[in-house]
Amino acid sequence: MTADALFTTWDIPWLVTAALVVTAAIYVRGWVQIRKTRPEIFQNWRLACFLGGLLAIFVAVAGPLDAFADRLLVMHMVQHFFLMMIAPPLIIFGAPVVPMLRGLPRWLMRRGLRPLFSSGIPHRIGAFLTRLRVAWLAWTIAFVGWHIPKMYELALSSETIHEYGEHASFFLTCLMFWWPVIAPWPFRQASDTRHRDSRRWMLIPYLMLADIVNTGVSAMLCFSGGVLYPSYAEQTRLFGLSALNDQIAAGAFMWVMGSMMYLIPGVLITMQLLSPKRRKPAVQRMVAAG
Repeated sequence: MTADALFTTWDIPWLVTAALVVTAAIYVRGWVQIRKTRPEIFQNWRLACFLGGLLAIFVAVAGPLDAFADRLLVMHMVQHFFLMMIAPPLIIFGAPVVPMLRGLPRWLMRRGLRPLFSSGIPHRIGAFLTRLRVAWLAWTIAFVGWHIPKMYELALSSETIHEYGEHASFFLTCLMFWWPVIAPWPFRQASDTRHRDSRRWMLIPYLMLADIVNTGVSAMLCFSGGVLYPSYAEQTRLFGLSALNDQIAAGAFMWVMGSMMYLIPGVLITMQLLSPKRRKPAVQRMVAAG
């Protein structure tokens, strides 16, 4: 297939698309309801962030980007960037938990979910999954594991493993990873400011260590000296880009864009914590309110 044909290829995964549409409908319904009582928290930008995150997932798994990802490693890394660095933070900025619960049918909440939430089990599971050590380890295992050549080739060999194994694990572990960084409402309501600040300070090494892992995987792609993923060497090359140069471009993209995504929040959090009066500019205020 030529590059021109790939630009017009739209292979829409209907199961994922349907799930995104249903999720958007539930969130919008809940957002409209809770905005009536908490308009200062659920402003328009939260709705835009959540829907933008769902759109980022759709862009990643459908259309030309997904078609090019099968032919060019660099485009596959762009696809992963949408699933790991764009969609999860945007969804979390939407403070999704309460709107999603409010958006569900009342009969489902009363008969099915209320007893479960009253037991405290979902809260304990969520608290465990978003612990810094747990979230960082889960993200690292998924990120490094799927870039091991044998695992990467396994994902390329099966559409099911690719979409519902690799991509799902990237997205879910990145939700875990970014959750404590953004700390969405109402989970950032700790009464003990000292405890809250000490936890925020721990985010600095948390993000720096993630950047080191990202740098290591990126450097492996850039400096390996050979093609790590044979499937790309077998493809008809596009845009005159050799398989090795494609791999180097993919590593460079991961290195630059990934580092930006980890270092910028680290700098903003540091500035916030060091500010004597905790006066935050607009971007930092958005992170803190997240």
